[in-house]
Amino acid sequence: MDAMKIPKPFYTFAVFTCAAIYVVYVKWHLDFKTKAAVNDLESQLKSETSGTDQEVLYGIMFDAGSTGTRIHIFKFTQKPKEIPKLIHTTFRALTPGLSAYADSVDKSAQGINELLTVAKEDVPLELWKSTPLVLKATAGLRLLPKEKAQKLLDKVKDIFQESPFLVRSDCVSVMDGTDEGISAWITVNFLTDSLNTPRKRCVGMLDLGGGSIQITFRPSTKTALESSPAGRITSFQMFNTTYQLYSHSYLGLGLMSARLAILGGVEGQALKEGEDLTSSCLSPGFQGEWEHAKIIYKIKGQKAGKPLFESCSDEIAKLISTKVHRTDEVKDLDFYAFSYYYDLAVDAGLIGALAVMHPGSSALSQYFPSPQSR
Repeated sequence: MDAMKIPKPFYTFAVFTCAAIYVVYVKWHLDFKTKAAVNDLESQLKSETSGTDQEVLYGIMFDAGSTGTRIHIFKFTQKPKEIPKLIHTTFRALTPGLSAYADSVDKSAQGINELLTVAKEDVPLELWKSTPLVLKATAGLRLLPKEKAQKLLDKVKDIFQESPFLVRSDCVSVMDGTDEGISAWITVNFLTDSLNTPRKRCVGMLDLGGGSIQITFRPSTKTALESSPAGRITSFQMFNTTYQLYSHSYLGLGLMSARLAILGGVEGQALKEGEDLTSSCLSPGFQGEWEHAKIIYKIKGQKAGKPLFESCSDEIAKLISTKVHRTDEVKDLDFYAFSYYYDLAVDAGLIGALAVMHPGSSALSQYFPSPQSR
């Protein structure tokens, strides 16, 4: 794997923060404290505790996305009966994504081991065996044949089990679209302090990835809950509160997969010799090549005829009209949109570039960009 620059500044930090909170605190930490090793763990944590009984926890989360593999190392502090506070993050990323090694699984080990070295340098030695290590894969692996995806997951799991960190049987897995959406929703509401402020209404989230797009929000009315399509309402308990969320992932409507569909291509299927993809969303007379998921497509624009804007708009509307469910409640709800939404908005000049996130700072201005009027 080659080193790559940090993509999608907010998303790369945020999308797995909530999963780390859940894994480190809600699930693994509590489970671990019920075992015989509790005395040893508590003695370790005392060395990382202040005079205010503030506990320090670490969690390591691997994000296996469609365009790269990233490691997020989170450091939390938590006072008794309070929600954990994120105080520091370490991030590294490598490219290509794990799915690129579907036909050469052993080659994926180098990048995983390289990122584990980062974790060993960041987490205190005495806390290695109590620090959970997890990999969550997203649309990149969901789009692979199950057998190929499983071989990659098994390889990563073998590497993880040889590491000095806390590893469980479910440490490596593919997130389904709903899990991914809920994780992002918890993240953004954690960072905006909505989960810790009873009267503050939670915000919704929109996440545009390469292979899929997610929407997640908390319906406020019984009508909205009852009118939602089957399988889109998820109920869970966190921090002594029960949440019911509307969450759905549209696989195939991510930025790259949707482009392929609009062009008339099929995911994972190369063109035959002499074939090309034609779309009114490209300028007339345009001819070129476009690479997606390791496949190079020859593409070109349609000849002048029907107005291009209307033709392109019709192609896109046809793609999404039968797939996307609309709900009236979102009109009155604030949403945070990130990942490729952010990238495209910056490229178009609709918002300013994201401020640099300084380790140890919890100011929201470090996490979110300020929109700029044009």
